[in-house]
Amino acid sequence: MEPTPDTSVYMIAGFAISFITMGIYVASLYIRNNNILRDIETLESMQTDKPKATKK
Repeated sequence: MEPTPDTSVYMIAGFAISFITMGIYVASLYIRNNNILRDIETLESMQTDKPKATKK
């Protein structure tokens, strides 16, 4: 009878890849959030700077 193979290295590698992937995803969400907030701020400032139309 053969002993059970030691696959702990594969488990650790799998967890490492999973956590790295999740870290990249969280960083991406953080960067996207900052970009969208900056875009909203720019659009709001453009809207307030726009001259108002005068009625004739």
